[in-house]
Amino acid sequence: MTALQALIKRNTRLFVKDKGTFFTAMITPMILMVLYVTFLGNVYKDSFVDMTASFGVTLSDEILNGCAGGQLLASLLAVCTVTVAFCSNMIMVQDKVSGARKDITLSPVSPATLALGYYLSTYLVTLLICLVATALGFGYLAMSGWFLSVGDVICVLADVVLMTLFGTALSGVVNFFLNSQGQISAVGSIVSACYGFICGAYMPISSFAPGLQKVLSFLPGTYGTALLKNHTMQGSLDAMERAGLPKEGTTLIKDMMDCNVYFFDQQVSPVVMAMIVLGFSLAMVGLYLLFYKWQNKKHA
Repeated sequence: MTALQALIKRNTRLFVKDKGTFFTAMITPMILMVLYVTFLGNVYKDSFVDMTASFGVTLSDEILNGCAGGQLLASLLAVCTVTVAFCSNMIMVQDKVSGARKDITLSPVSPATLALGYYLSTYLVTLLICLVATALGFGYLAMSGWFLSVGDVICVLADVVLMTLFGTALSGVVNFFLNSQGQISAVGSIVSACYGFICGAYMPISSFAPGLQKVLSFLPGTYGTALLKNHTMQGSLDAMERAGLPKEGTTLIKDMMDCNVYFFDQQVSPVVMAMIVLGFSLAMVGLYLLFYKWQNKKHA
């Protein structure tokens, strides 16, 4: 345990001491928040106005802003828990490039301890940054339209913990095969550009072609994003019903905004969504540890 603690402390300190990388990881959620609010806020709000108007209901700006803000917050956290993890996990690759990995393996440290040292330090840094992003999101909702209950807040925080577990596991498996700074930059750029689309953060998956929807229903990120949306938007959806929107209206919004996700026409409950993300994350962690064990045997 002492060796593991030393590795976690060492990896975390190295990442924080790299001011450029740490600042980039910290500022990314803030930039995404500004971009989401600037370019997507009115788009989401207008879509809610159109959907509720078809039922002859006019909602207050506070409710509309609260629902749009919940959608934005869920999208922000769904992306950050993965993209920030790839940024935070650079130490693992940098140790390969600098040769520090060889020096560490000469010491009596097991492959599992080495792997967990990288994983847990990445997890802690990513979780810290994502919690800061969550606090910023809550601040935005407080100013625009707050409809979250205490239970919703707790669930959102639990979702962030779970999705950070997933993002860190995914980055660990992918980054294991990287061996240069150029590869790190290339993979980071691809993940940042593509992940938001395939997880339904930038555009609801319900707006994609039916075939693509079925393909994306096999990806755990789809369920993680939907889980966040359920917990960030439920309060404002309840407020819509209290304002006169019929149940069919809120169901339509949930379907359109991916709060409701379907696996081959079978609706997936939030509990099952969480189990899918957790199960996939644990499987990825297991695979990540096996990679290190296999590498150790290969070089033995």
